[in-house]
Amino acid sequence: MLSGIQLVLAGLGIGVLMAAPIGPVNVLVIQRAVSRGFWGGLAAGIGAVLGDGVLAAIGAFSIAAISDVMVAYGDTIQFVGGMLLIAFGLALLLCRPVLATPVNERSHLLEHTGIIPQTFILTVTNPGAVLGMAAMIGGLGSLIGGLNTNLEALILVAAIMGGSLLWWLGLSELIATIRHKLTEGRLNVINRVAGFILFGFGAALIVEGLVRYFR
Repeated sequence: MLSGIQLVLAGLGIGVLMAAPIGPVNVLVIQRAVSRGFWGGLAAGIGAVLGDGVLAAIGAFSIAAISDVMVAYGDTIQFVGGMLLIAFGLALLLCRPVLATPVNERSHLLEHTGIIPQTFILTVTNPGAVLGMAAMIGGLGSLIGGLNTNLEALILVAAIMGGSLLWWLGLSELIATIRHKLTEGRLNVINRVAGFILFGFGAALIVEGLVRYFR
């Protein structure tokens, strides 16, 4: 069995490992931090933190009802996530890149809350995130012989969300620190690259789902 501190450290590690791989949410957070500064990037990351929290809770508390719904409607959830990614990608490809929050001005988190539900949905509809979280929590549970109390499960979920938040804080701060060096041409390249990546992720999700459906 793990002590409380070890459980927290394990949760923090899982949170960072779930957030760190380059995927659609990372791309969106980077693009938001570039155009809107630290708080814009962090707001996008908070949506992912909440999504990770939901997935962690399903795994840690073994919430059968929610798990059954996600399994039953997995194809629909994947299709919705793919369409959202395509929409985000097209928006970035078609819009004119600007620094929505000028470098010499400070914004506030409340100004960017509209992105939170968007990245939340992207996280919970990402098959990789769902399977990855289930695998990590399942592996940890097997290693320590399971979570014996709801308090232990709650500590693990909170720690996973904390690890995820630490990643988005660091990434948003890094991008916000260097954004003053970005010219309009560089912004245009970032938007185009981000748009193509998001569009590609979305198309891949939809194609994979269609192949599985018609197989």
